[in-house]
Amino acid sequence: MSFGGFNDNKQPAPMAEINVTPMVDVMLVLLVIFILAAPLFTQSIKLDLPAAQATPAQTEPATVSLSIDPAGKIFWDNTPVTQSELNQRFVIAAKQQPQPQLQLRADKNTRYEIIAQVMGAAQANGLTKLGFITEVPNASGAK
Repeated sequence: MSFGGFNDNKQPAPMAEINVTPMVDVMLVLLVIFILAAPLFTQSIKLDLPAAQATPAQTEPATVSLSIDPAGKIFWDNTPVTQSELNQRFVIAAKQQPQPQLQLRADKNTRYEIIAQVMGAAQANGLTKLGFITEVPNASGAK
């Protein structure tokens, strides 16, 4: 019911306005609380942090691509090499700091005996980083 007059001849119409006074009062109280509490959130703590010296970034080791075709011919970075040349290159590569990573690419029809000989020669000459490069098949199964 709305208040407004003593005329009872008319039916009282419902009140169409919202009383916003309580909402404004609550908002003003919250504003005052936040104004008083804001300085508490900005306090900082003084810390005496230790100084650290950064170690120099290690350089990425070189990679050597060692490929073996189905006939057993060996390629050092796409250059054909003989078994004696390969052993010499292994010795030179093993002395480098950091040691290069040997990436072995072999055809799927290459005999495992040849691959095992190359891996054994690399290990015997001091190379410790060896990786195998393979081809990921497509989802359709085609090359």
